[in-house]
Amino acid sequence: MCSFRPYSCPYAGSECSVTGDIPYLVNHLRDDHKVDMHSGCTFNHRYVKSNPREVENATWMLTVFHCFGQYFCLHFEAFQLGMAPVYMAFLRFMGDENEARNYSYSLEVGANGRKMVWEGTPRSVRDSHRKVRDSHDGLLIQRNMALFFSGGDRKELKLRITGRIWKETQT
Repeated sequence: MCSFRPYSCPYAGSECSVTGDIPYLVNHLRDDHKVDMHSGCTFNHRYVKSNPREVENATWMLTVFHCFGQYFCLHFEAFQLGMAPVYMAFLRFMGDENEARNYSYSLEVGANGRKMVWEGTPRSVRDSHRKVRDSHDGLLIQRNMALFFSGGDRKELKLRITGRIWKETQT
């Protein structure tokens, strides 16, 4: 439980045994996993899947944001919640839990006159992506709503997720 222990690689697509400090992991994610790297505190991402009815468990490419001098990981995946297929987006802070509490984020998805919004505090990468996902601590979208937001004939997933990260003011 030492707060100075190395961090585990936050990449969710496969079990990666790499550990290290945050600068080392950022380089590892960029060079070895080829993740998307972005600067800025707002984002607008599209997630597309040609046959969403075949998606039972899927993880899209991790995106890393550099914002306020810190790094954040945006996750998006599909999984079964009981018998219901769902999609989930959430943000993790690349640092410890105490530092993560200094930040908040929002995620939004919508179309056709409807909108869903999630707002919360990012979890630390000390919590595995599976732990965050299994606690449903993020924007959870049922497949029927995801297809509604995708428009068209409901045969293709085309979600646009927008979000922003901000620093909490200390009182």
